[in-house]
Amino acid sequence: MSDNILLKIENATIFHHYKTILNDVCLNIDNGDFIYVIGKTGSGKSSLLRTIYSDIPLKMGKIIFDNEDISKVSKKNLPFLRRKIGIIFQDFQLFQDRNAYENIKFIMTSTGWKDENKIKDKINSLLEIVGLENKSNSYPYELSGGEQQRLVIARAIVNDPKLIIADEPTGNLDPEVAEKILQILLEINKKGTSIIMTTHNYSLMNKYKKDIYLCEDGRFLKKN
Repeated sequence: MSDNILLKIENATIFHHYKTILNDVCLNIDNGDFIYVIGKTGSGKSSLLRTIYSDIPLKMGKIIFDNEDISKVSKKNLPFLRRKIGIIFQDFQLFQDRNAYENIKFIMTSTGWKDENKIKDKINSLLEIVGLENKSNSYPYELSGGEQQRLVIARAIVNDPKLIIADEPTGNLDPEVAEKILQILLEINKKGTSIIMTTHNYSLMNKYKKDIYLCEDGRFLKKN
C-alpha cells in the first residue's frame, strides 16, 4: 500500500439491514483528497460511510484505513480508530441540553482529553475556525441550521482527524448557508484532512469541482 493512501476499499459488499445494497466497492483515498459521493436516497451512500467507520460491520471485502484492516480492529480499539475519523451528520445529533462549548467538550472528554486548560484553548480555537467564536454559551435551539452544522464540524475536527466523513452536510440548508459550510470543509481539506462528502447539491459540485462517485443499481462507480 502506497504511503500516501489513507483509505483503501477492495471488493467490499455493503449491507443495509442484512440486505446487500452495494457490490464490489473499490476506492482509494489519498491523504488530502476530497470526493463527492452521489446517488438517490436508498442507493447505499450512508451505508457505505457507516461501514467505513465500523458502525455497520464489513463482512465481505476489505477496508484498510490508515494501514489498519478495520474488520480486524477489536471493539476495545475501535474508539482509537474513530478518533482519526471525524463524522458530520445531516441531522446534527447535538445535545440540546448543552451549550456549544459543552457539546464540544463532551466529545473531547469522551476521547481522552483531561487537561481543562488545553480543552478550553482547543474549544476556543475550534469555535473560531467555524465562525462561532461568539456562540460559546448558545444552546443548539438558539442557533440557526447553518450555525448548528458549524458546531457539528467543530466537534468532528476535535482530534485533528485524518479523514472526515460528511453525510449530506448541506442537505437541510438554504443555498447561501450550504455554500459557506462547504467552504469551511474545503479550508479544512486544504490543511491536509481527506474528506468524503455525500450530497445532492449539484450546483455546489459544479462550482467546487472534485472527483465524483455514484451509487446506482448496487454499483459504486467513478463519474467522468
